[in-house]
Amino acid sequence: MDKVKSAEAGHQLDLSSDEDLSIAIMNLISIEEHLFFTGNKTGKTKYFDLLNETREMRKELLKMIIKDYEGEVWCTSKHLLAASMRLFEVGTKAQTKGNHHQAHNFFKKSYDLYNLFWGINLGLVKAGELKSVEIDRQEGKKSLPLIRNNKSVMGKLSGVIGKILDCCRE
Repeated sequence: MDKVKSAEAGHQLDLSSDEDLSIAIMNLISIEEHLFFTGNKTGKTKYFDLLNETREMRKELLKMIIKDYEGEVWCTSKHLLAASMRLFEVGTKAQTKGNHHQAHNFFKKSYDLYNLFWGINLGLVKAGELKSVEIDRQEGKKSLPLIRNNKSVMGKLSGVIGKILDCCRE
């Protein structure tokens, strides 16, 4: 919990706005993908030009969230957002088809990847520290709508990040 409070207090950005920005970045990644496929399906290279403009915008916005990175954190972060968005979309399609169990499974995976993105970019996830994340289980705290395996790294991290990124808290 100390790590959560420290990250909350030490973070200079408005995390609610950062969450909105991360969702916008997810959508820009999806737009890049659609422009790629449209360009290839139609044979019109103008879509690749639009893809490049969209990519530049996405890179500029991603820099607002990812300030310092080493190794492959930048690319990992981008792919975490992209995978989270895709799993969310697959989950909504499964739910529409009435397969709620499968949908919830996709939603959980999407949420865990999204929280891993934040864990990395808030400095909560560092090599060698993955097993030291602790969850405070006080009674009276709001619980997540999905049952989580809080013994796994992803489960623990989702619990911690969920406490930090509360968009309803002003």
